[in-house]
Amino acid sequence: MSYAAFKMMHWPTGIENCASGFITHSISGVVPSITSDDLELEWSATKRKEIGPIPNLIITAGNVLEVYIVRVHADDSGSGSNNKGGLNYKLPPEAKKGGSMDGISSAWLELVCHYKLNANVETMAVLSMSGNDVSKRRDSIVLAFKDAKISVLEFDDSTHGLRTSSMHCFEGPEWNYLKRGRESFAKGPVVKVDPQGRCGAVLVYGLQMIILKASQAGYGLVGDDEANGSGGTISARIESSYVVNLRDLDMKHVNDFTFVHGYIEPVMNLPHDAYKLLAVPSPIGGVLVISANSLHYHSQSVSCALALNNYAVSVDSSQEMPKSSFNVELDAANVTWLLHDVAMLSTKTGELLLLTLVYDGRVVHRLELSKSRASVLTSDVITIGNSFIFLGSRLGDSMLVQYACGAGSSIVNSGYVKEEVGDIESDTPSAKRMRRASSDALQDIISGEELSLYSSAPNNSESAQKTFSFSVRDSLLNIGPLKDFSYGFRVNADPNATGIAKQSNYELVCCSGHGKNGALCVLQQSIRPELITEVELSGCRGIWTVYHKNVRGHNKDDSSKMGSEDEEYHAYLIISLESRTMVLETADHLGEGGKRRVIQVYARGARILDGSYMTQDLSFGTQNSESSASESSTVISVSIADPYVLLRMSDGSIQLLVGDPSSCTVSIISIPPVFDSSKESISACTLYHDKGPEPWPIKTSTDAWLSTGIDEAIDGADGYAKLIRVTYTVLSATKVASLIFLMCLGLTVCFSVDKFVSGKTHLADALVQDASNDSQDTNSKKTEEVAGQIKKESNQNMKIVELAMQRWAGQHTRPFLFGMLSDGTMLCYHAYFYEAQETTSKIEEAVSVHNSVDLSNSSTSRLRNLRFVRVPLEMFTREESSVASPCQRITMFKNVGGYQGLFLSGYRPTWFMVCRERLRVHPQLCDGSIVAFTVLHNVNCNHGLIYVTSQGFLKICQLPSVLNYDNYWPVQKIPLKATPHQVTYFAEKSLYPLIVSVPVVKPLNQVLSSLVDQDAGQQMEHDNLTSDELHTTYTTEEFEVRILEPEKSGGPWQTRARISMQNSENALTVRMVTLFNTTTKENETLLAIGTAYVQGEDVAARGRILLFSLGRNTDNSQDLVSEVYSKELKGAISALAPLQGHLLIASGPKVTLHDWTGSELNAVAFYDAPPLHVVSLNIVKNFILVGDIHKSIYFLSWKEQGAQLTLLAKDFGNLDCFSTEFLIDGSTLSLVVSDEQKNVQIFYYAPKTSESWKGSKLLPRAEFHIGAHVTKFLRLQMRPTSSDRTNGTSGSDKTNRFALLFGTLDGSVGCIAPLDELTFRRLQTLQKKLVDAVPHIGGLNPRSFRQFHTNGKAHRPGPENMVDCELLCHYEMLPFEDQLEIAHQIGTTRGQILTNLNDLSLGTSFL
Repeated sequence: MSYAAFKMMHWPTGIENCASGFITHSISGVVPSITSDDLELEWSATKRKEIGPIPNLIITAGNVLEVYIVRVHADDSGSGSNNKGGLNYKLPPEAKKGGSMDGISSAWLELVCHYKLNANVETMAVLSMSGNDVSKRRDSIVLAFKDAKISVLEFDDSTHGLRTSSMHCFEGPEWNYLKRGRESFAKGPVVKVDPQGRCGAVLVYGLQMIILKASQAGYGLVGDDEANGSGGTISARIESSYVVNLRDLDMKHVNDFTFVHGYIEPVMNLPHDAYKLLAVPSPIGGVLVISANSLHYHSQSVSCALALNNYAVSVDSSQEMPKSSFNVELDAANVTWLLHDVAMLSTKTGELLLLTLVYDGRVVHRLELSKSRASVLTSDVITIGNSFIFLGSRLGDSMLVQYACGAGSSIVNSGYVKEEVGDIESDTPSAKRMRRASSDALQDIISGEELSLYSSAPNNSESAQKTFSFSVRDSLLNIGPLKDFSYGFRVNADPNATGIAKQSNYELVCCSGHGKNGALCVLQQSIRPELITEVELSGCRGIWTVYHKNVRGHNKDDSSKMGSEDEEYHAYLIISLESRTMVLETADHLGEGGKRRVIQVYARGARILDGSYMTQDLSFGTQNSESSASESSTVISVSIADPYVLLRMSDGSIQLLVGDPSSCTVSIISIPPVFDSSKESISACTLYHDKGPEPWPIKTSTDAWLSTGIDEAIDGADGYAKLIRVTYTVLSATKVASLIFLMCLGLTVCFSVDKFVSGKTHLADALVQDASNDSQDTNSKKTEEVAGQIKKESNQNMKIVELAMQRWAGQHTRPFLFGMLSDGTMLCYHAYFYEAQETTSKIEEAVSVHNSVDLSNSSTSRLRNLRFVRVPLEMFTREESSVASPCQRITMFKNVGGYQGLFLSGYRPTWFMVCRERLRVHPQLCDGSIVAFTVLHNVNCNHGLIYVTSQGFLKICQLPSVLNYDNYWPVQKIPLKATPHQVTYFAEKSLYPLIVSVPVVKPLNQVLSSLVDQDAGQQMEHDNLTSDELHTTYTTEEFEVRILEPEKSGGPWQTRARISMQNSENALTVRMVTLFNTTTKENETLLAIGTAYVQGEDVAARGRILLFSLGRNTDNSQDLVSEVYSKELKGAISALAPLQGHLLIASGPKVTLHDWTGSELNAVAFYDAPPLHVVSLNIVKNFILVGDIHKSIYFLSWKEQGAQLTLLAKDFGNLDCFSTEFLIDGSTLSLVVSDEQKNVQIFYYAPKTSESWKGSKLLPRAEFHIGAHVTKFLRLQMRPTSSDRTNGTSGSDKTNRFALLFGTLDGSVGCIAPLDELTFRRLQTLQKKLVDAVPHIGGLNPRSFRQFHTNGKAHRPGPENMVDCELLCHYEMLPFEDQLEIAHQIGTTRGQILTNLNDLSLGTSFL
């Protein structure tokens, strides 16, 4: 193997930066649909705190940038009659119902857009608009990247995404003088912006300040005409940038800087440990200086300070500093303003502190600090508007918290608040928290803590403290930092599974989080539903469940409670077999519902059933007298949207049935002439029924035609209610593959798109397109000539085989549009609203020109403001649809286990779950191919599902409720309340031994007395400490090894045993090892633990090796673990590995091999290397790979004859290793190492080549920048793929191929997989093309991102033998024509490229 592919499988989740600003909407133009008018009325009517316009939340995690909108739901209680206006919408699953605070009962985050950037974001700020009329203007996002790159992004309404408004780069030869000869800098660039939006500043290269001058409204690097296009709103823009050298101003080093109001040139003396500045908002003004041991406030007229602990030193040492009422250290704290005089600090231990500035006019008298709650360990905090804060975290889940100040903010629902009184935590998965009753919640109360958090200042009467109450409204899951992981068997694994289904037997158990946010994350890439029952059933074609409501005793005007439809039980299960149809009754108890008829469609007709009685029978085929072929046409596919039924016939025509609610009968509507005139046959069609408080497409046309919506009896039958029920027909014709929307009843074309098949990034109505994009025609002619014949051939067979459009529950949801192409590609679009100003007149001209049959006078009813943006499907693997007879593969579901979305059946069944308006794609591989799927909700199976496998089994299941599916992979988080360090898996008993450490506070004299020097054997001197200092406390970490067992029912995991370490002893490594017992001549599987005593630098390092046997007696947990051996060695024991029945131990600077006699370890061989500290040991056969913390890697071999460890080769460079592993490709062995600069290198051993210095030097094979610290590699055998079987390649070469799964500190998981040379060359050429063909957000170059980062050290560039699948996956997102064009340019075909990418996905689907 000389070639490899890098592939991300789970993107970073640890949030490093967060900011808030009006990105997608301005302060005045509240987002279209952020709240309805009724809610605004309701808020202003009551005397509550006014919740102002809420800005967006922007977060970054590694190289991922996400923009969210905060959605709020007001109390239902106070709304009275306002609620009739269709506001009875269902809340999305992420909106956790909680207590009411300030008139809000729930709030949640909804994703607007997300991007993967070609660089890691170092810092981020939001540039707000300057000038007078700020209300119409929007903010921009300023991102800074290493070393000195700055991108400014703004939201573009026309594409519903971010666009780059300016880029500023101060790198490269012409800017080298800024570095003044230095190559590495302690900190990356830091961005701050002026609160009035006049400029931004970026500190780079230590002491160079880049000033970004903001343009005045309407001027800037982008022309005016563009600004007007986006609905008259203008985003803040940068006009120019220049550099100020701070050395010229006599500065030596800068820790932090900020913009302060109204200063001329202040200079202040600060303590040495000051590290953060915070500008105090007006009307007070001034600056707050945060240091580790004290807080200082300075303004031009006054300054005051507050000592936080005994180490605080007054700057001018003359005056005494006032002391805080409790001791705290504020190094590494994050801070944000709640009010203009109250700041909230989040400390390194996860406590929230409130700092109040006691002031009079503009003079601050003193600072007061009080304790609030405990919360997550934050990496950044930000205030969103005047009611929310966001706590971003790399170490735990990030949280959206609502806060309210003062007595006025009473909280209504007491049960919820009791649940949240303790810490602001969100460890329980959302599904569980929703189910938890208030009685359970009482256990969460922390004793004696009051709801309104008063300060602990003694004189409460005079204290100026305000009281705050907090409520967690939403949380974003984080699985980082992944320190270690283990690959184990799932609890519900199927031992008989074969092929691809076998993969879903495994799961990844990861050590993640830190301190009280420490947790075990159980990751499963594919979903395995919990089986309730299964039946053998062969020859099944489809399954459906239907509701049925008896008319007797049913009152049509019953205003039944909200969500009744959701809770209604299914009445019948209908199973379509090859020869007959079975109908099974599923529930004896039915809820309320208005479904009074069931329609059953078969090949030549339809039946209307009332329960099990047929009330009407229709037959097709004689209606359309004009077409002679219609006699033989049969129904191929059906789409139902009450009261319409749409049929697609085998001759390519369509028929529409409409139900009459009064007589409960169905009649056939004549099909409009639009389609008779076009002789196109229709390849796919669907009905879309817009439900919801705000009918979506109505907003996208401004005309009055909508009053022809179906008139249904709804409460409050005013115009608004009628408009809700508008049904569209979505049709798609085959030849030009255009997409057409029709209004039902009138059946006029209201939206059409040409060449839907090509998968353009944005769709707009063809008329709008024609009018605005005249230039496109000339381009397309050119490309057609280039590719000529190829295109025509490949265009013939591409058609849409299935269409679906759905809008899921929730007030602010937007419809999704799905199209399945005949080659297995899934197109997914998300609708959005964009009002183009200047196109209207052009459209009317265009219409008069086009005056053809289907477009006559139709400009009035066009959905001209409806647009669609294509959504990338991250985890989706296409499958070639080889089946000749098309079957419907898309099934929508509204509630399966609390989630909504769609299920795609087929060879690789996949769930698409809609969480926060974002599609989460999770495959389901456990049963192989699935032919039919439907939802089932009844007494025995609550919100479950039924599916039929291709082997002929019907299974009734539920989704596992312990998993959270709102993540890249489904995850179960098991809180440990301790820091996990390393985990290993014992397969025989399926146990997970795990190293954890818990911080323990001890008196200082106790800590000192335990630090005894073994050699001298005497107590250490501490005469220089006073008695007071001896009684102060000190925090130490206490280590233990816990043996955890997964719970069979999927509940919380059980701790079966604990192995405690001694005083000041740290467990460094835990491994299950199989050793050959030389006495009994048998293999034994033991648990091996390596430890080190941490006793300061005066004491020589020692460690222990411990061996335990597991599971002789499973009943009694005391006897589960028994110690069989323990010995103290010199040096810290940092790594262990079994080697052909021996035990290899890395202790200090020595690697030793031991024999096991059953009671004793005897050293048989050693290698005295210069390693300083071994971080990893890997073994293949008799080869050993040693990774050192500072000295790169060593390649050793073990010879049984002569019992010796010999060094074969090493890397002579200096490299700070994080993790190592062998990569195996057939008979080739490579050595992979990750380092502290976030790179990965692959080396190989070639003793015969001259440059390897007679074999003593390892040669580089590939190098690559991953952009995250890789902490663990796991070698897993790759799965055989379809092309391997068809090519008939020699079996051994393909099967003996292993990829490396890796985990990183920012919560991402990826893999490095070997490639054969032909595939590599093809994909590398494609990669070079895509660098230019794909627009990169922020103007960042993927090639420079993936280059080896050296941080200024000398490094000889190695070969670029790794392809970047992060860039290659953009290929599938390109329009079809561009895909063909690029494939043609690099001399291959589109099919070949897609097969290569698909094989890589299939070969590495390990979970």
